[in-house]
Amino acid sequence: MSESKIARLHAMLQNKEISCTELTQAYLDAIEKDNAALNAYVTATPETALNTAKAVDEKIAKGESLHLLEGIPMTLKDNISTNGIRTTCCSKILEDYVPIYDASVWKILKSRNAVLLGKTNMDEFAMGSSCETSYFGGAKNPHSISHVAGGSSGGVASAVGGNLAVYGLGSDTGGSIRQPASFCGIVGLKPTYGAVSRFGLIAYASSFDQIGPITATVEDTAIVFDAVSEYDTMDSTSQGRKGEPVCNTLKNDIKGMKIGIAKEYFDGVREDVKQAVEQAIRVYQSLGAEIVYFDLPALKYALPVYYILACAEASSNLGRYDGIRYGYKADSYSDVNDMIKKTRSNGFGEEVKRRILLGTYVLSSGYYDAYYKKAQNLRGTIVKAFKNAFESCDVILAPTVPMTAFENGHAVSDPVETYLTDICTVPVNICGLPAVSVPCGCDAKGLPIGMQLIGNNFSESKILNAAWQYENAANLFKPTDFGVKL
Repeated sequence: MSESKIARLHAMLQNKEISCTELTQAYLDAIEKDNAALNAYVTATPETALNTAKAVDEKIAKGESLHLLEGIPMTLKDNISTNGIRTTCCSKILEDYVPIYDASVWKILKSRNAVLLGKTNMDEFAMGSSCETSYFGGAKNPHSISHVAGGSSGGVASAVGGNLAVYGLGSDTGGSIRQPASFCGIVGLKPTYGAVSRFGLIAYASSFDQIGPITATVEDTAIVFDAVSEYDTMDSTSQGRKGEPVCNTLKNDIKGMKIGIAKEYFDGVREDVKQAVEQAIRVYQSLGAEIVYFDLPALKYALPVYYILACAEASSNLGRYDGIRYGYKADSYSDVNDMIKKTRSNGFGEEVKRRILLGTYVLSSGYYDAYYKKAQNLRGTIVKAFKNAFESCDVILAPTVPMTAFENGHAVSDPVETYLTDICTVPVNICGLPAVSVPCGCDAKGLPIGMQLIGNNFSESKILNAAWQYENAANLFKPTDFGVKL
């Protein structure tokens, strides 16, 4: 049976088997030892972590009970604002940026004495699928450091998979939580759009971005999601979690649950990944689930729709980095226009510039109707197709990524092929749906394979329960050689 790491450490703290300071120090020592190999963290925060640990130990000494997440060492992706702690988006343009406010998700966790170990690596401005567009170099896969951790939340996945944090929060714009979770053999949840506040998340594409947890087990994901899915007046799209806490609905029988399989999700998927997902389908059948096969032809539009709309939104969102307000500023220039041009040319990496240019192009006069407007209309078609699909099934099962983690450097040499790794994940972001990636096997090299369970809006309890049932029946968690062994 897959055990919750958070619940086990919580019990150890509450029963005084280990102090919070000892636990925190173990993780800080592991970061000191292993981060050089994994490059998961770009900013460590030992002082913040130990101060929180001390406060938790004082509560334990007084006999006070702890919240489940209290005193548990964790990490945040480096695009989530932390008051007084450097937040760079792993870009030169924000290399020295220190926010003056906390993101809502961090405010919630901070109020519960979550122990922040540091900020983790990511693709620059969350644009990438390998973590290699980071200004600080990419995070490595804890199962094989010659392979990428995935992106854009690669640092969080590397830290959690490599036992350098118990859990972390990432962001998912087109698969950026699920893809690295799949590559690193752990669990990643992209919640329903609006379930978790985006206030304080540095924007890439505002109608797609969503914060969510990356953890070792499904139960841990449910615990973290329950904590951060609060309604927030600071985010106009926030709705919070609907219904009771997800943890209360785990471990329910799934006999009779209808699991949908769309054949289009398997087009172009590598054979070993396909076989692992098909084996997972058989596990669900053995648990009494009913498998429903259907067509979803609208899926073929998902990738072009996503890249047109996300890049258009990025072009608008990243206009604020001009060297005037905050962030990097060019050293020498002849006038204001020259200063802005040099600041943006030198401050942004190649992939970010590529996407800004693409987004500006599709929004420009003469091309708006041909690209942007058409993509918005097709977005509606895809939303409708998923709505219809959920009339015949409870959840949809699909591969998370068409392949396993690729070798370091491959994504940089072939950006178009890297875009194709998003083919299974972007439909969820287009529709604002929840989806969770769960390990479902390994390839011949021992690299993890992930599958995702997709639900209708605000059905996190349904997909996480189905994921929990599979995780416990299959028992496929694969440990790594890094980090804290507790």
